[in-house]
Amino acid sequence: MQVEIWSDVVCPWCYIGKRRLETALKQFPHRDQVEIVWRSFQLDPSVPEGETHATLPALARKYGASEDQMRANMAQVEEVAAGEGLHYDLANGVSGNTLRAHELLHLAAEHGRQGELKERLLHAHFEEGRDVFAVDSLVALAVEVGLAEAEVREVLADRRYLPAVQDDIATARTLGATGVPFFVVDRKYGAAGAQPAELLLQILERAWADANPLVTLPAADGCTDDSCAV
Repeated sequence: MQVEIWSDVVCPWCYIGKRRLETALKQFPHRDQVEIVWRSFQLDPSVPEGETHATLPALARKYGASEDQMRANMAQVEEVAAGEGLHYDLANGVSGNTLRAHELLHLAAEHGRQGELKERLLHAHFEEGRDVFAVDSLVALAVEVGLAEAEVREVLADRRYLPAVQDDIATARTLGATGVPFFVVDRKYGAAGAQPAELLLQILERAWADANPLVTLPAADGCTDDSCAV
């Protein structure tokens, strides 16, 4: 069984969804036969590469809310994350273009380390406040999970995985994904948003049992394709 997850490394609901999937897999008797594949999705591809900005004021401006209102919304998401064992500090977060991070995830997949790098990037961004946008920062994080520094720098320079990232994003559109996380099991069943672990487990069980066409559950909380209204 293959589980594909479209997500972005700066999407707070994506990390929550990852933890919920892990909880579901612990209860799934065929978990040893499940392959997890992380697919690329950019929440805000309009941000120029190399530029970063504070997340809180940017979201407040986008949604016409005060910074205090946005901080309160963020606190609610932090509470949900805490329920999954995650410790966010969203109000002090920084946003940027995640294209290079996604390219590295494709490199990591070639070496069988995609899951490790995905976790490292999410943990670095949301729980450590580390940069996941600049080349040097990404190289350091990739090396931590066992990738070779020289190869990582080469890949980030020649952009060889950029077409693969773009293909992931195009496939998400084809499948009807307008936000993340978006889970697809064997291209048969889909779930939009950070669904509860119980519902993700049901999808795994149903996909294992039959071969019906793709069925998508009603969307849960998640991030839209150009923003994250936390």
